[in-house]
Amino acid sequence: MSEIKKIALHGLVIEKNSEKYLTQIIDRLKMEGIEIWYTSLFHSRNTELIDESANIATEITPDFYAVFSLGGDGTFLESLLWVGENEVPILGINMGRLGFLASIAKEYIKESLYLLFKGEYEIESRSLLSLETNMDLFKGKTYALNECAILRKDSSAMIMVKCYINDQYLNTYWADGLMVSTPTGSTGYSLSCGGPLMMPDSKDFIITPVSPHNLNVRPLIVSDDSELKFEIQTRNRSFLISLDSRSETIENDVHIVVKKASFQAKLIKIEGINFPDTIRNKLGWGFDKRN
Repeated sequence: MSEIKKIALHGLVIEKNSEKYLTQIIDRLKMEGIEIWYTSLFHSRNTELIDESANIATEITPDFYAVFSLGGDGTFLESLLWVGENEVPILGINMGRLGFLASIAKEYIKESLYLLFKGEYEIESRSLLSLETNMDLFKGKTYALNECAILRKDSSAMIMVKCYINDQYLNTYWADGLMVSTPTGSTGYSLSCGGPLMMPDSKDFIITPVSPHNLNVRPLIVSDDSELKFEIQTRNRSFLISLDSRSETIENDVHIVVKKASFQAKLIKIEGINFPDTIRNKLGWGFDKRN
């Protein structure tokens, strides 16, 4: 397709048994006349596989048509940090087991790229969370695709989290932690803590407690237009705050606001791959385990 001119590749270390899949991707992009770039981090992880004369990107600028994320869902989240507010679409190619974000299995790379260059794909928009505090955290990249979690720092006593929705008091949680999850993140940490599954295009967030002291405290679905404020008290005066797979230790007196980010994540979805199919395969729905 004429509109696809410049693509960046990002990923972890490419294992020996996956090198052939990287070659498939590069050969196809070259055949289509695509300008191929590699993130500097991906290049540093795979210096023996990537030519010294290759185009190396120290950032992903808006002129990139897409980023190919080579790895699992964690690699996809790392790719999103490279994209940031530029909203460059990301294509997740899974080099391991099937993922919710990296939904293209490595065995189907050829077929998927064929469909991509035929134009048989769509770009999905996914909501992001934005974290606002009175501290400089996460090197300014204070957004998350899956969840923002407030967690006790170690094996100490539970923490107390007061939660407000649009300045209205909701509840005080005594728990190991509390998270705000997006619809995309509903298949991750929130699910393991008893949160509901949501379709990716839902316009809501989930407030999910982590191991709450009161068993009648349950996950709560709120509009993604809500502004959530939190006040935290702990015995050791500090706690962890995480955005997807990143975390930092902060003090009790930090002000925390979580709301929908002003920009979105853009996911390239190849025709024939959809969320119901992925969730059915990942969770084993419809399969009789007795046989």
